[in-house]
Amino acid sequence: MAVEQYRQYIRQLLSERAQRAAKQRNAPEYEVQTVFDTEQDHYQLLYVGWRGNKRDFGCILHIDIKDGKIWIQHDGTEEGFANRLVEMGVPKQDIVLAFHEPEIREYTGFGTGVVKN
Repeated sequence: MAVEQYRQYIRQLLSERAQRAAKQRNAPEYEVQTVFDTEQDHYQLLYVGWRGNKRDFGCILHIDIKDGKIWIQHDGTEEGFANRLVEMGVPKQDIVLAFHEPEIREYTGFGTGVVKN
């Protein structure tokens, strides 16, 4: 698949997730943000703000595109971002679960990120 198609899928899924999370928000100074760096191919879904007197900040999803593959650096969702990509038609070998150690990736059923010579 083309990298541009991967970019569209990632933006779509992150935007959908952000919209769902925004509906659940219950504090006026709390928001869910999407970050789309299409030049460097870095994509994130973040939460930031205040809940009562507690500062809250964190990354829900961090996705990169490297060498034509989707690298999932962090996935804080229950459903699994990789599963959603597969449902959209992305081949498993084009998805790298980068949050797993490189030695473990070959057993995940997804891509390894290793270029074989």
